[in-house]
Amino acid sequence: MKDFVQLFEQLDQTTKTNKKVAALKQYFDAANDTDKLWTIAILSHRRPKRSVRTALLREWASEAANLPLWLFEESYHIVGDLAETIALIHPNPIAIELESKNDKTLSEWIQYIVDLKPLSDEEQKERVLWVWNQLNEKERFVFNKLLTGGWRVGLSQKLMTRALAQHAEVEENALTHRLMGNWRAETTSYHELIESSDPADQYSKPYPFYLAYAVEGEVQDLGDVADWQAEWKWDGIRGQIIIRNNELFVWSRGEELVTDKFPEFQELVEALPNGTVLDGEIIPFKEGKPLNFATMQTRISRKNVSKAILKSAPIVMIAYDILELDGQDLRETPMEERRKLLMQLVKNQESEKLMLSQVLDLNSWEKLIEVRSKSRENNAEGLMLKRKDSTYKIGRKKGDWWKWKVDPLTIDAVMIYAMRGHGRRANLYTDYTFAVWDGEKLVPFAKAYSGLTDKEIKRVDAFVKKNTVDKFGPVRSVTPELVFEIAFEGIARSSRHKSGVALRFPRIHRWREDKPAAEANTMEDLMKMLAEFG
Repeated sequence: MKDFVQLFEQLDQTTKTNKKVAALKQYFDAANDTDKLWTIAILSHRRPKRSVRTALLREWASEAANLPLWLFEESYHIVGDLAETIALIHPNPIAIELESKNDKTLSEWIQYIVDLKPLSDEEQKERVLWVWNQLNEKERFVFNKLLTGGWRVGLSQKLMTRALAQHAEVEENALTHRLMGNWRAETTSYHELIESSDPADQYSKPYPFYLAYAVEGEVQDLGDVADWQAEWKWDGIRGQIIIRNNELFVWSRGEELVTDKFPEFQELVEALPNGTVLDGEIIPFKEGKPLNFATMQTRISRKNVSKAILKSAPIVMIAYDILELDGQDLRETPMEERRKLLMQLVKNQESEKLMLSQVLDLNSWEKLIEVRSKSRENNAEGLMLKRKDSTYKIGRKKGDWWKWKVDPLTIDAVMIYAMRGHGRRANLYTDYTFAVWDGEKLVPFAKAYSGLTDKEIKRVDAFVKKNTVDKFGPVRSVTPELVFEIAFEGIARSSRHKSGVALRFPRIHRWREDKPAAEANTMEDLMKMLAEFG
């Protein structure tokens, strides 16, 4: 695993894209096929499930280092990474003396970790402590990363794919497609995944999604409105429906196979021809209108979809693009032509579970601005703008597809709790809980950790440390003085939250230093928003 440890260090120590790609290619050039496969799996979030509970790792590490557990926990909160904390505090006399005699490969260590799963706590402890004593600090850190599953090295899958394409001499776009799907390192081989020209499960794989950037500046800067197609931006789950080999596959944008979550789509096997791939939004839809995202969450939060859920949260696919028809890849076909094919396809099928995305045929930006302002009335997030002559690209590209969301909802709230962050912010209080007034009480209703500058975070951190009222592990209760404007995309009723509401994508919009805590918003204000937008 020494080469993999060296790769980890190289990736962690640079922010330069070319250096990351070069380090990865050098590693792939030297690694054996099994190690390459596991490296691909790890860097594309397909690592094996955790074998040992982290609570046990904490206990074993504190015992091995002869530290009380509370002191280990305090150290962990400061370091911000469990794997690194264990690597740093472990005494490691054997590895210091022998300078580590680790000669196992990456795949051998992963198998070692997988084999821990069925063992008793005592057997797991014995084997984990043995490893900690055999490895030096850097190797132990990487082993702990594999053991805990907390793998973040500031590397996108796109960069990993670029390096792999250079190593394997495979076209990057083709390789991106091959790496999609539900493959697992435990059940495939490097050759089948990367080198085989016709993998066995190729017919089930989706195409890489084309992602849009948010509109920058004035929308009129995009040029002639006649060059653009405008559609509602629905608040659902982006997905692809695939009909191949007389089978249905439903994929989310996060490359998760979600066919079982939406059994209603099985009827599309009969409604659509083989060799069809549609891109669109899966949304809850009832009595001729879309429902809010909170309704969708009742579907995706359950392992089994009951008849009651199917009835209360029925779904449809609103298709806005066709990527394959009769087995022919259409991504290089201009969107205007793809749209005509999609319209004809949807028109000729009889399923009520497939709908055509509405094109807003307006001839001026001013009219589109007016329509966009009414997005929430349609349970939409805003508009999508797509250049009519655009091809279907891979990943997030600027120029042809833009998302034009409505301005967020906002409310002024008081910070009442703060928690330490992770990674480079482990020494700072960066995660906050906010509350609004209910009479003379403050009721918590949202958590947020993004939106402040580094300078503002340091100032808030200083406030937290000087104004702590109580401590609960890494969390501090603070004097309720600071007011922040919280932005969010939507609001819904929730029985799981003390406030009775849940916000969609809450974040800090700005620090209201001009406003005292007494002038923050109230529960009544939240309820009015819920009535209007929920």
